[in-house]
Amino acid sequence: MTGEMMDAAYINHTGGAGDIEFGALPLPKVAGDTVLVRVGATAVNHVDTFVRSGRYATELAFPQALGRDLTGTVVQVAPGAADRFGPGDLVWSNSMGFGGRPGAAAAFAAVPVNRLYSLPSGADPVEAAAVLHAGATAWLALHRHAGVQPGETVFVGGAAGQVGSALVVQAVRAGAVVITSSSRDDAGYCRGLGAAAVLDYRSPALMAELADAVRAVSRGRGLDIHIETSGRHRLEAAVELLALRGRIIALSGMAAADPLPLGRLYTRDGSIRGFAISNATVEELADAARAVNELLAAGALRARRITRLPLREAAAAHAALEDGTARGKLVLIP
Repeated sequence: MTGEMMDAAYINHTGGAGDIEFGALPLPKVAGDTVLVRVGATAVNHVDTFVRSGRYATELAFPQALGRDLTGTVVQVAPGAADRFGPGDLVWSNSMGFGGRPGAAAAFAAVPVNRLYSLPSGADPVEAAAVLHAGATAWLALHRHAGVQPGETVFVGGAAGQVGSALVVQAVRAGAVVITSSSRDDAGYCRGLGAAAVLDYRSPALMAELADAVRAVSRGRGLDIHIETSGRHRLEAAVELLALRGRIIALSGMAAADPLPLGRLYTRDGSIRGFAISNATVEELADAARAVNELLAAGALRARRITRLPLREAAAAHAALEDGTARGKLVLIP
């Protein structure tokens, strides 16, 4: 297969969505412990726009194919990965396209074997691609960083979004009691995910209503975990709601600069932890992958709406995500 070319969506330098090119790149070489995967679907995430624009600084090799998440089929296996996968296996990955690795937005990708996972039997590859990033992010946020425990009270802001809904599902499955905020139109959806209380994020009295809900749900103990996915963190109010040793997980809002009531935080043994899945170790990603596969196999992790686009429309997909006109989860099909 040496010398062959493939379609790819790539950049020659960081910049705007208009700098994404669609064309032919050399087929990746398989060596060491890599696996050549024929890409069936690749999702477009906000973090992909951060890498493309240079807002998230990482090692890139131009021309750099974009994209983190993929589902696909194994085509060729290097000797160092032969005991893990074979041609024809259905697989997925969610950590390509940064840290010096080639991207997923291409007809083929050479994936390191320790970043590749089997796709559960019966899982639809396109539907799976749409939830990989959100599912793994939610698991790591809740379990690795927040240490969620059965019976705890968890607030999820922006619960109708991709990451928000994955957080609700997984927090409920962990035995937590979940309070959410969303638009009024999405209240029924959030209740269907298992939320015990649903608040309208547009309400002028949102934080007072959240305080009332926390008191009722937690029986006065306070909020154990606070996760806001919209980037509007309101840290001063959030700290006031914390139970003893409550945790705030910040996983969105690159430009956020909220004032922090440090005195009230430390006297409650409270903590605020920033979390970006880009920093997850190979071992942490593998733990998250096992959890994601369990959810996929159970049909518990699903995107509400998927917009399927041909790979050649990668630039339009990035632009739509950035300007807020995207509808549902954008998935590119090579």
